Amino acid sequence: MRLIACAFALAALPCMLSAQSTRRKPPRLARNMSNLRTLALSIGLGVASALPVAAQVDSTWTQAFPPFHIAGNLYYVGTKALASYLVTTPNGLILINSDLEQNVPQLKASIEHLGFKFSDVKILLISHAHFDHDAGSARIKALTGATYMVMDADVPVVESGGKLDFQYGTDASSLYPPTTVDRVLHDGDQVTLGDATLVAHLTPGHTKGCTTWTMKVTEGTKTYDVVIVGSPNVNPGYKLVGNAQYPAIAQDFEKTFRVLKALPCDIFLGAHGAYFDMEKKYEKKFKAGDATAFVDPAGYKAYVAEREQAFRAALKKQMGN
Repeated sequence: MRLIACAFALAALPCMLSAQSTRRKPPRLARNMSNLRTLALSIGLGVASALPVAAQVDSTWTQAFPPFHIAGNLYYVGTKALASYLVTTPNGLILINSDLEQNVPQLKASIEHLGFKFSDVKILLISHAHFDHDAGSARIKALTGATYMVMDADVPVVESGGKLDFQYGTDASSLYPPTTVDRVLHDGDQVTLGDATLVAHLTPGHTKGCTTWTMKVTEGTKTYDVVIVGSPNVNPGYKLVGNAQYPAIAQDFEKTFRVLKALPCDIFLGAHGAYFDMEKKYEKKFKAGDATAFVDPAGYKAYVAEREQAFRAALKKQMGN
């Protein structure tokens, strides 16, 4: 991981980090390649696109990406495919998404490259209880002493290390270290540290406690509404009809789309960079000099509409209509 930190410092990310990422594979993926289709769906890909990209999952989930400033006190500190966010305050840092266990050193390097202390992470949040977003939580808690806050319906999954997940609980490749939750969140709860407040919106279906985070950031003279989408995706294999493990799954997805469509959004973000065209917007902001590259209310509406259409198509098909 010293190579990663050094690469950041020398601003040689494109070549050094790309080469490094090809040498490292998440061990769970390597152990169970037969589950690549199942695991690929966690990054929000559709059924048709899951198989072609499966071979890339092991590199993009761990491939380092330059940490960068989004707006106000909000920063990106995730990898190329797994999104993590840092909210800075005078009283410490809030980290959203711990990602894979092996990504924790990269998270630390990214935070420190931006000029902040990893030890100042006071609150740890997640988008949902799938291992690509929360497997590193136990390690981050141990390293920083952060208070771990999780939406109520995802708490049993987190504290069981994924074993109580309705879809992947029996899949060994999707399990992770069980982690004690310090604060159980409920729909609409606020998380406040210093001068920053985030609101937890329950957007269930993808997981029972999938959480979309909102906050306001000020950049210059403007204040923006930020939406960090948890996930509205119907993964391959999800039963929307007659699901004994999750009887209300279809109704929960309906709730999610009602919530997402009602949220005011200027800056559109999500649990994976692919949701909001992160790489293109990064290029637009830092190479083309467009300071408002991540302000994309139209893109947010289009994304939600497309995901709702995909859900309704899947539901219709499973109902035999």
